[in-house]
Amino acid sequence: MRTPDLTHAHWTKSSHSGNNGGDCLELALAISGFAPVRDSKHASHGPVIPFTRPAWAAFVSALVRS
Repeated sequence: MRTPDLTHAHWTKSSHSGNNGGDCLELALAISGFAPVRDSKHASHGPVIPFTRPAWAAFVSALVRS
């Protein structure tokens, strides 16, 4: 799997995150074929998990069903 170029990624937090001290995931939008996710507490230097869009959709769907 190729690694997406995240140089110009626009990161967004869920509207459900609220103000909980930064315990949030951020998702990069408009990255072709990928749904990169990172920890908002370590946004500038932490790891990024480059989920494929189908894998991310399956993950979110599983959460919604549970």
